[in-house]
Amino acid sequence: MLLEAPVLFSNFAVGDMLDPVAQSGSRTIERHHLFPRGYLKSVGVTTTRDVNQIANFAYVEWTDNARASDLSPEQYLPEFEGRFSESELAQMYKFHALPYSWQSLDYREFLTRRRDLMANIVREGYERLDSDVAPVDPHDEIDVAGLIVGGESDLVELKSTLRVNLHTGRRDKRMEHAVLRTLAGFLNKDGGTLIVGVSDDGSPVGIDVDGFKNEDQMSLHLVNIVNRSVGANVWAFMHANFDDFGDGRVLAIRCEKAPVPVYVSDAEGEHFYVRTGPSTTELPVRLALDYISQRFS
Repeated sequence: MLLEAPVLFSNFAVGDMLDPVAQSGSRTIERHHLFPRGYLKSVGVTTTRDVNQIANFAYVEWTDNARASDLSPEQYLPEFEGRFSESELAQMYKFHALPYSWQSLDYREFLTRRRDLMANIVREGYERLDSDVAPVDPHDEIDVAGLIVGGESDLVELKSTLRVNLHTGRRDKRMEHAVLRTLAGFLNKDGGTLIVGVSDDGSPVGIDVDGFKNEDQMSLHLVNIVNRSVGANVWAFMHANFDDFGDGRVLAIRCEKAPVPVYVSDAEGEHFYVRTGPSTTELPVRLALDYISQRFS
């Protein structure tokens, strides 16, 4: 309730739905087995202790609980996910501590990974209680022009593109990785803003060079690469919006100071980045452990 989380696969907040007045109406919520009892029985998980793990429960509307029945998550999930956009699902999964592609995980692995994410959410709730600083309002305006004129710094970075290499004119995973490492660097330090569609010297490039059909498609691509390589939970600490600059449009991504370490994953493993002045630096394991013990203690 502290985080104003929505009911899973619903537009209603958990706090509102748990209100006695709301429960007396036509909409009620129930605790739902994410991996239903009947499905678990079919794969050999039968003891009450194993089935009723806390990490296997989530609040859903009672009608959704009935629809899921004893289907596997991979069977019932497409219908539920189809109601929401990728960004809405990312936020929802973050609040409910659901790991990426959770429906495809082995049940034991799912429980382990979700427990870790649940601990992070609990910690965030306690920090919200203990903090004298109001959380960043995602609807606050970002002074994009002012940030660009001020140039790159420990809190601002400018990128020409999200996915296209301007030297080759082709899509390049290295461009995406550069964006992801910058976002992680901001999250792991003091926050900051990444602006896509502007060259290092502040000249407007615009987002059209990235070749997306529209801004929604670009937003979806950003959500997908962040979810895949960083994790959907970081959207609780980031907000992205489009704005005018020069004769074109730019994408601004504002990052808060994350309460937990953020990593970027690729084929070589996990990487830990921090912001060091106007650049982003990967810390080797020993230095990363020292930094994490101090920054996130």
